[in-house]
Amino acid sequence: MNSYPTIILKKGKEESLMRFHPWIFSGAIQKMDEGIQEGDIVRVLTHQGAFIAIGHYQIGSIAVRVLSFEDIVIDDEYWESRLASALQMRIGIGIADNPLNNTYRLVHGEGDNLPGLVIDCYGKTAVMQAHSVGMHVSRKAVCKALLKVMGDRISNVYYKSETTLPFKAELGQENGFIYGGSEDNIAVENGLKFQVDWLKGQKTGFFVDQRENRALLEKYAKGRSVLNMFCYTGGFSVYAMRGGAQLVHSVDSSAKAIELTNQNIAMNFPDDERHQAFCEDAFKFMENEKNKYDLIILDPPAFAKHRAALHNALKGYTRLNVKGFECIKPGGIVFTFSCSQVVTKDNFRNAVFTAAAQAGRKVRILHQLHQPADHPINIYHPEGEYLKGLVLYVE
Repeated sequence: MNSYPTIILKKGKEESLMRFHPWIFSGAIQKMDEGIQEGDIVRVLTHQGAFIAIGHYQIGSIAVRVLSFEDIVIDDEYWESRLASALQMRIGIGIADNPLNNTYRLVHGEGDNLPGLVIDCYGKTAVMQAHSVGMHVSRKAVCKALLKVMGDRISNVYYKSETTLPFKAELGQENGFIYGGSEDNIAVENGLKFQVDWLKGQKTGFFVDQRENRALLEKYAKGRSVLNMFCYTGGFSVYAMRGGAQLVHSVDSSAKAIELTNQNIAMNFPDDERHQAFCEDAFKFMENEKNKYDLIILDPPAFAKHRAALHNALKGYTRLNVKGFECIKPGGIVFTFSCSQVVTKDNFRNAVFTAAAQAGRKVRILHQLHQPADHPINIYHPEGEYLKGLVLYVE
């Protein structure tokens, strides 16, 4: 048996763990050993003293993120087996080791039974992000296992957790390479090239989770005038160009995003005059563009980071989609998304339904979209389903 400090649960609070849910909330804890620090590995026992889980302890609402439901030691072998399992799945579904696609998520937190850890691969660089203090503390062990499991697939590991860890933990973490180092930040997705800004970009530098939705958009783009709102790195714009769009307008309030979009367009379609980018507020831009586009993408940043913001977020999604419906020509298509975890599929659909009614448009759902297979959802952790999207035909 290992010698990790222990946490004892209140009576009845082990039920969700018996269903393999990977979180233990602070209210479920009856008592814990003295001296337990944030990021420590702890053994969790029922009120009767029976072992139930082992995981990372953290101060806050989610007190323990479960690493295993077996009483094991969290060592090099543990990290290697979890990472090998994650890689095997990506190879099995044709996402890893694909010559046309070197951009994918290797580890998706709870979806890969590694809560608090995200790893995205961009060519020879893996970008690692910790969302828990425990994963931050374990970063070197994870990096060592990653290099072993990935072999010659990667040469660099960039650690990017400045904005994802609790600032109160005062970990003094800094973004930077923890192995190797590379100036080459060009990634290939479905044969298209993208510059990935893992230094200052959002998430790990690119929105890997929209790969399949971008590919779907490409099929609808031919001959259409396209508006890509909240374009960020211009992912949807690049696919629309390859799909044969007649014109593509990319809009973002960030000058840096517009710069990245222009670079990505130029890299794939040099001197192509079909594309124009605008650094402007989304609502302001759409105010003046009524009935102008055949295809619109609405992919805003998360409107709700937590449950308390849900009501305002839904109002925001409704308002945004009303604007989208006002800008779309009859017979046009709208791709609309929410990446807010607390917004359910039904919440989002209702917000879009309300927007359609307010705009007075006839709307039909063509596709219901979600996150791709390299962002798997642990069946015991439904909260892992965060990306929702609808493709709409608007009369």
